[in-house]
Amino acid sequence: MSERLIAIGDIHGCKLALDRLLDSIQPTPQDTVVTLGDYVDRGPDSRGVIDRLIQLGGETQHIALMGNHEEMMLGVVQHQLPHDSWVRHGGVDTLDSYEFRGSLDFLPDSHLEFFESLRQFHEERGHFFTHAAYAPKIPLEEQAADMLRWHSLHDIVPSPHLNGKVAVVGHTASEDGEILDLGHLICIDTFCYGGGWLTALDLRGGQIWQASKEGEMRA
Repeated sequence: MSERLIAIGDIHGCKLALDRLLDSIQPTPQDTVVTLGDYVDRGPDSRGVIDRLIQLGGETQHIALMGNHEEMMLGVVQHQLPHDSWVRHGGVDTLDSYEFRGSLDFLPDSHLEFFESLRQFHEERGHFFTHAAYAPKIPLEEQAADMLRWHSLHDIVPSPHLNGKVAVVGHTASEDGEILDLGHLICIDTFCYGGGWLTALDLRGGQIWQASKEGEMRA
């Protein structure tokens, strides 16, 4: 089997969905799996998700991007942001999963190392990956963090990027559970935590996997 390039959308603490996807995908050391960020908050088991993603790094070529929820969490943990903004956006669910007892040193060293290793974007032959969006006329290495992690496609959908590659993003949830494929841009945030699906997409082979937060697979 030839190597695959697989993107996984916003997980948001839905570990059961992630487990079912990975059980179905069976990633190999030759595959590349790009997770698009927003691993934490809103779902029931953010800590378990991070444990599984760390494990995934030993099973395949795992590229992990930073989402806006990781940005908020790190800002609080590193005493750079007030906690209230993160808590309002699902941080309580993450704190509960880590059995928070009042100290901001709640992250295990391995988890903090994982969060600090997250990438801003990733490029492959024919595709590039960001959490949220991009500015079409600016090279990826010069993009503003707000555009990469916070921009909503509900506000404006960017035109094709100057690199000519297809963008693969998350962040803007499709509440109907369907992938948004515009040709030059594919969004695979399909609202797992809110009753939709966690989506994985093989960008070379075209196969799609989807699992609900309860672990039900979608044909």
